[in-house]
Amino acid sequence: MVVFAVSLAIIQYIDRVAISQAAPSITKDLKLTTEQMGYVFSAFTLAYALFEIPGGYLGDLIGPRKVLLRIVMWWSFFTAATGFAWNWVSLLVTRFLFGAGEAGCFPNITKAFNRWLPKEERSRAQGILWMCARWGGAAAPLLFFWLQQYMHWRTTFMVFAALGIVWAVIFYVWYRDNPREHKSVNAAEAALLPTDAPVSEHFEVPWRKLMRSRSVWCLCGQYFALGYGWYFFVTWFPTYLLKERGLDVKQSALLAGTPLLLGGFGAFVAGWITPHLARWSGGVGSARKILGAGGMIAGGALLFVSTFLANPYLAVAAIALVSFCNDLSLPGSWTACMDVGGRYVGTLGGAMNMLGNAGGFFSPIILGMIVQRTNSWTIAFYVTSVVSLGGAICWLLLDPTTPLEEQVKD
Repeated sequence: MVVFAVSLAIIQYIDRVAISQAAPSITKDLKLTTEQMGYVFSAFTLAYALFEIPGGYLGDLIGPRKVLLRIVMWWSFFTAATGFAWNWVSLLVTRFLFGAGEAGCFPNITKAFNRWLPKEERSRAQGILWMCARWGGAAAPLLFFWLQQYMHWRTTFMVFAALGIVWAVIFYVWYRDNPREHKSVNAAEAALLPTDAPVSEHFEVPWRKLMRSRSVWCLCGQYFALGYGWYFFVTWFPTYLLKERGLDVKQSALLAGTPLLLGGFGAFVAGWITPHLARWSGGVGSARKILGAGGMIAGGALLFVSTFLANPYLAVAAIALVSFCNDLSLPGSWTACMDVGGRYVGTLGGAMNMLGNAGGFFSPIILGMIVQRTNSWTIAFYVTSVVSLGGAICWLLLDPTTPLEEQVKD
């Protein structure tokens, strides 16, 4: 299960991040302005945010097997379709539909983890998942640069699309929503797994409780802050390296993946250290708060410091460490969804990821507007640092372990 989740996360991030490396070529071929390209980046994020709750809800309703097959086939088609764009509007529509397809991926993976993994193994699994997801994004610029030596940027999107189609077919044949129905799961393994039914014919989401829970709002708020800062790495960072730091295309391709590379390490470290930190701090909830709030404070401070570094390589190092610090919160965010959401983890994960990608929707537009109107990245980085501080405050205010039913009474 973890292998399938990790491989899908890698494919999803390659498909998502590829456009940031292709942006200079796309802008040139389609004659787009910086602001227009910002809207292209955000079209994906808007759709991704809007369809997160429906995608997560469907996973709770009919199970991840059917949902993941549909959404991976959908986004793979529109990954390929990106290569057929002929103007700004066609690219905008294609990336919007691509985002609609990718929505629901991680809530459904988390739903599957909730069914297939014992509780004590979930944090580690989430750490491995997000490490590999970030590393998939880190590899995308280099992979795209290498493929561009042999083919046009349009063709590379078709190559990436093929990966998702192959995954979807193999996964659908192998996976079962109820692990006890899988021929490879023996009785001893089944005894370790949750006992509630994975799919219910009478499934109703307690929307009122979700809306009244402070922890739900804070969980979504901290993910908004994380998404706002993270989307810089997969949208404007290559352009920042080229235009602000004066690097060439090859140097940009080599360095563009460093924030995601270190972010992967951050997620892995958090997944590994959480049980040890929980024993030291008095509980897993405290451990999640320390990693979440501490990581976001440190990330915002490093981004602020990077604006004072004249050496481009030192600046890139500081920015990459921002990603490491921010991603310390990732395993805690998704395991908190499992603990708080319970059988509604798909829906809650969709809500959290929706708000995270709402932050990602606004980020490229605001960054593009600030840079175009001030001709400077400094103010844009200061704004991102303040947003990161807000995310840390959300972590301090939420209860990341108590189930929703116990937090909010009818």
